[in-house]
This record gives sequence, structure tokens and C-alpha cells, in this order.
Amino acid sequence: MIRNRVLQAENLCKQVSSPEGSLTIVDEVSLGILAGESIAVTGPSGAGKSTLLALLAGLDVPTRGRVLLEGQDLTQLDEDGRARLRAQRVGFVFQSFHLIPALTALENVMLPLELAGRGDARRAAAETLRRVGLAERTGHYPRQLSGGEQQRVALARAFVTQPAVLFADEPTGNLDTVTGARVGELLFELNANANTTLVLVTHDRELAARCARMVQMEAGRVL
Repeated sequence: MIRNRVLQAENLCKQVSSPEGSLTIVDEVSLGILAGESIAVTGPSGAGKSTLLALLAGLDVPTRGRVLLEGQDLTQLDEDGRARLRAQRVGFVFQSFHLIPALTALENVMLPLELAGRGDARRAAAETLRRVGLAERTGHYPRQLSGGEQQRVALARAFVTQPAVLFADEPTGNLDTVTGARVGELLFELNANANTTLVLVTHDRELAARCARMVQMEAGRVL
């Protein structure tokens, strides 16, 4: 079976202005990512990894170059258009969980489904929380959950929409070694079962080594 490219970055460049003048954060990056592939983006702090992730996900727009997500040019869409595409086709897991404090675990996972108008939001969210081992914690608020449990809720929320691409930015960065390893295990298990494309930014060498491919960045460039 020939796998299609789900993500294509062409000559991506991101520049920002600073008191010292123009800074180039991402510098002429071209990259093709196949459907179902897992990729780790590694490199030192300040290398441009998180900015590259934001550009690939359509959370930010490049100064030059373009990103194609399932053949759609993100640079040709306005902010609303990019938001719609993200809601339909993209999942996110961040280092700092980004759960809504006023919502229970179940409600946090239901949210993207409800925004998409899905009638089965409660059932699908409960099933996904069961898959990440939190069937007993659905009524708990984020403040009542440990860091590892919060990240598992965030994983459930990211996977519940069955996205084409999951972007994970330092998903184990705020967790201790043992909890981080468990969350990493779960990330790859869910990824394999859903046949999602995984783009992972991490300093964790073991996590990176589990990906099919590693992309190393330094000073905004892919080495």
C-alpha cells in the first residue's frame, strides 16, 4: 500500500521582530510526513522546534513558504478556515495539559466533539477515558487529578476526534520519569490503534527513539 503524504512543509520561514532586529526562528525548512508515520523533532532549547510544530499545525503562519495538510494549503486559509480544519483533522497534546479547570474530565474530553456537533459526545468521551485508564475519574475536575492523570485526560481529548495528525509538544515534560514513561506508552498505543500521524517535539531520548523517524533541528534549520 502506498501511503500518502499527510503533511508537506515547503521552504518554511518564520521571522519575528526583536529589539535587536529581525530574528529567524525557523529557517527554510522543507519536510514531508506520510500518513500513519511517527516523527520526533529534537534539538536544543531555542532551536525552533515548538515554532515549527505551530506552523505545521496551522496555529501560526509562516513569514514565507507553505504547509499542506492533507493537500490543503494552510497559508491560503484565513484564521477561521485554519481553526475549522484543525477542529476536524488535528489533535494536540501540550506539556502543560491545557485542561479547562471548570469542566470535569468527561466534559473536557466531550468538548471538541460538542464543538463539532457530534451527538454521541458523552458516549465517545467516556469510552476514550476508559481506554486511558480513567473510567473511575470521569467526574473529577483537573485540580482533583494528578499530573499524570491530567495528561491522560489531555491525551483522551486529543484522540477522541480521531484526528489525521496528532501534534505533541513535550507531552512528558512536566511529569516524573515513571509517569512520563506510562504516558509515552499510552501515546504510542493510541497512535498505533488509531493509525494517526504523530509529530512529537521532545527532549526525552527514549520517547524520540520510539518514533519511526527523527528530525533534528538547530538554530531554526533541519540538520
